[in-house]
Amino acid sequence: MKPDEVRAHFRVREGYWFAPKLFGYGATPATWQGWLSLFGFVGAIALLAHTIRQPGLLIAAVAPLTIAYIWFVYTKTDGGFHWRWGPGKD
Repeated sequence: MKPDEVRAHFRVREGYWFAPKLFGYGATPATWQGWLSLFGFVGAIALLAHTIRQPGLLIAAVAPLTIAYIWFVYTKTDGGFHWRWGPGKD
């Protein structure tokens, strides 16, 4: 796959922040807003891990946050979530 083809795959329409992965299931940030939301999510998890010392409470706090973030990424992904085998092999 040529670099221009990779760049074209990760271009998203206006209003979307994530592009589907080339291989596998999921999405990757394609705009600065997507990267900012990812760093914010990781920062929130790190803050929770630093402040909550009981494993049960930490899981109870992280699980809903993770589910909400996955839903958010799903709604902001241009092309949706499904398994991909590579470019042009959906």
